[in-house]
Amino acid sequence: MSADTPPSSGENSPSDDVADLRAQIEALETEVSDLRSEVDEGNADKMVIIATKGTLDMAYPPLILASTAAAFGYDVTVFHTFWGLEILHEENSKDLGLSSVGNPNMPVPNAIAALPGMDRMTARMMRNRIEDNDVASVEELIETSLASGVDLQACQMTIDLLGYDEDDFYDGVTTGVGAASAFQDMADADIQLLV
Repeated sequence: MSADTPPSSGENSPSDDVADLRAQIEALETEVSDLRSEVDEGNADKMVIIATKGTLDMAYPPLILASTAAAFGYDVTVFHTFWGLEILHEENSKDLGLSSVGNPNMPVPNAIAALPGMDRMTARMMRNRIEDNDVASVEELIETSLASGVDLQACQMTIDLLGYDEDDFYDGVTTGVGAASAFQDMADADIQLLV
C-alpha cells in the first residue's frame, strides 16, 4: 500500500495512531497529577509501633523511633501493652529497671549479674551513662513525642490487669485503647514495628 492510498476499513491512519497516543499521554498526565495532589494534601505516611517491654533499655527504642519519624512528617502511634505500659506510667517510668542476667552486652558476667541487687546497680550505671552523655531521659522523650504529635496509647486491658488508673499516666497519653483499635491502626499503617 502506498502512502497515497487511503487505509482500508479497520486500519488506523498514522494520524489516528498519533491522536490515540496523545490521548493516552494526556490521561496518564492527569492520573499522575491527581496522585500528586493526593500526596500534597497531607496524606502522611503512617507508622505504628507496639511497645511490649518496660525496662530502661527498652523504653528508648520506641520513643526515639516515634519522635524521629514524627519529625520526618510521619503520623505515628505507639501502642504500649503489658510491661511496655510502665514507660507511660508517670511514677514507674522514673525508676525503670534493667536486667543484667542474659544480656550479652552488659559489662557484668552472668554469675555476678545474678547476685541480689545487681539489677538495681546496672540500672543505676545506665542512668549515670545516660546523664553523662546528655541523652534525653524517658520523661523528656515522652514530652518530645507528645509535642511532636505522636499518639502514645495505653492498652486498656493492661491498665485493668495491673490495677492502674488513667490518672497514673503522663498528660496527653491516650488511654482506653483496645487491641482491636491497635490492630486496625497497624493494618492501615505503612510501617509496623514490634519493639
